[in-house]
Amino acid sequence: MINQDEIKYDDFMIILCRRGLFCMLFVLLIMCGCSLSQKKLKVKDLNMQFEEGTIVSAKKGGPVSFDELIADVKNSRMIYIGEIHTSKAHHDIQLKIIRELYSKNPGLKVGMEMFDRTYQPLLDKWSAGSLDKKSFINKAHWYANWKYDFELYNDILEFIKENRIRLVGLNIPFHIPAKISTGGIESLSDDEKKHLPYNINMTDSAHREYVDNIFRHHKLKGRDDFENFYTAQCVWDDIMAETANSNLNDGVMAVIAGNGHLFRYGVPGRAFARNGLPYRIIFLAPAGTVAGMSHVDYIWVTP
Repeated sequence: MINQDEIKYDDFMIILCRRGLFCMLFVLLIMCGCSLSQKKLKVKDLNMQFEEGTIVSAKKGGPVSFDELIADVKNSRMIYIGEIHTSKAHHDIQLKIIRELYSKNPGLKVGMEMFDRTYQPLLDKWSAGSLDKKSFINKAHWYANWKYDFELYNDILEFIKENRIRLVGLNIPFHIPAKISTGGIESLSDDEKKHLPYNINMTDSAHREYVDNIFRHHKLKGRDDFENFYTAQCVWDDIMAETANSNLNDGVMAVIAGNGHLFRYGVPGRAFARNGLPYRIIFLAPAGTVAGMSHVDYIWVTP
């Protein structure tokens, strides 16, 4: 049976097409749809919203160009570049920044959260160009330790290898923070305790508040004691700060780590407490979310 409503609708569309209005209507619908779906990042400190691709400076309180970003950060000894681990866009931006920093300072080092310090001899071989990709993945126990898709980091690591850039593993063996979260430092063996940072700062109230918010909103199985959970987070941040600092020497280091480690009270502030050297934090935040500028220097709005 033919539906009369369908006939009326078809007649209506024929009339629109004949008058050239259908194409206009179609374009308008697309434009409206794009306008409605376009996401922006809200920066709460500035009470402003920014489109994807915008780099926002805390110092200027507004957008800056990529060249302006580089002109500023190249004068720092430590440049922290955040990420959401699963975002290919974030890793592409990290590589873009590293390329530019390297072009201005061929002595650049790259420190990565993704490797623990015990793998440094292997990382040195990668930087020297003496390991193929498959061997590197296997010997680094990438999927046992880091677990995220290696291809997300492949371009960065290949650039490091091609240009013989020193790659530094910043992390503590990955099972140790998890063990501290459930049983505290006292649950570690003497061997495991040897991997702890010399100094663990647990006095920063802003950091404690940030971690407490994570703890309350993301209940994790076996992690019921906040003090143990907080100790683990501090160990994590302090070991990366300590390792970055001990490998910096007279050079410049770009540090790649998850956004949560790179607020000023995380790795950057803890490294600064050890060396007093200038640094910059570049926080990568997706459009459609909310971010704050009080603990970073730049926010780059990403897909």
